Amino acid sequence: MPLNSWTSWPLRESLSREGISGTRLWLGRSVRVLVVAGLVWTTLAGPGFRGWGLVAAGAGMAITVLAFRGFFRTTLERRLWPSVALFAVLEAAAFGFEFAGARTPAIVLWCACAITAMERLPLSVAVPCSAAALGAYAAVNTDNWMATAATTVGLALAGYVIRLDAEARGNAHRLLAQERAARKAEAETAALTERGRIAREIHDVLAHSLSAQLVHLEAARLLIQRSTDLEADRDHLLERVVACRGMAREGLDGTREALSALRGEMIPVEDFLRRLTSAEGAQLDVTGEARAVPAEAGLAVRRVAQEALTNVRKHAPGARVHVRLEYAVDDVGLEVRDSGGRGKPGELAKSGSGYGLLGMRERAELLGGTLESGPDEEGFVVRLRVPA
Repeated sequence: MPLNSWTSWPLRESLSREGISGTRLWLGRSVRVLVVAGLVWTTLAGPGFRGWGLVAAGAGMAITVLAFRGFFRTTLERRLWPSVALFAVLEAAAFGFEFAGARTPAIVLWCACAITAMERLPLSVAVPCSAAALGAYAAVNTDNWMATAATTVGLALAGYVIRLDAEARGNAHRLLAQERAARKAEAETAALTERGRIAREIHDVLAHSLSAQLVHLEAARLLIQRSTDLEADRDHLLERVVACRGMAREGLDGTREALSALRGEMIPVEDFLRRLTSAEGAQLDVTGEARAVPAEAGLAVRRVAQEALTNVRKHAPGARVHVRLEYAVDDVGLEVRDSGGRGKPGELAKSGSGYGLLGMRERAELLGGTLESGPDEEGFVVRLRVPA
């Protein structure tokens, strides 16, 4: 047996009432109350106590009960010397009952002290205390030494078994508390992960749409503020308003797609890319055997395609765009390549936060994938690979 098991206290959970069912708790209390009541009745109602002797016996019973309560409390608080002192008081009370002729409460008190000390004290202290109590019990029971020896050994074993049971209960309660804490931490981590996912969706769906709308609205405001003939500038204002409406519609559609993705309700990646490239006037090629793609991987492909085509629209207007979706054995790849814009970047090039490529790369890395982007032979290329 390790040295620390001799010197360490039992677990607090094993010394307290934590983890004990209500039925077992009330049953133990009822047994203790009945035992104490029986001892008090058999002691005080007997012929050996009269007058002041009866008062002294009653006071001794009360002190014994209070000492036991104090012993339970000090052992729960792991205060060694007060616990030993209270144990000595209980032993002295047992000898007092024996000398006064009340052998039954003395024997019960010695046995209870032996078992309780073995259950609630460190073994290095519990063994000598329990041995002292059982030795006193054996010393006063000399009528049948074989029965006394068997009872003494049985009480010692019973105390040790009760200690083991309490330790097992304490360990089970502690493990349950640790499991609950782990589950709580896991739930908090999952909630933070989901919040991060929602935050990424909000950024990827709405950032470009709202920033582009702000550009058009600011241009419309300046046009209204500086115009001297609103009727002449009506077409320009209408163009800005129509552009804002288109951006708002795109943002609304993207928000609906994001909500569907969060609920796990998404159209296949290939169908989404066909709709997107058709709306943007890009060419789509699909290689490999088409299959269902996990939700996170499919969402990454969708967002990267949207971001890449938005960047083409902003920085290379008029460029030819070629999109290639590749189904590989262990992953799925996306490549968006443009031929370089024939016109100058418009006002949309100033919109956005400037973190589009960084956000796409972070999204890919969170899934264990990679994203590469940079100039190509004619224009710009974005390559994504994510496990799927």
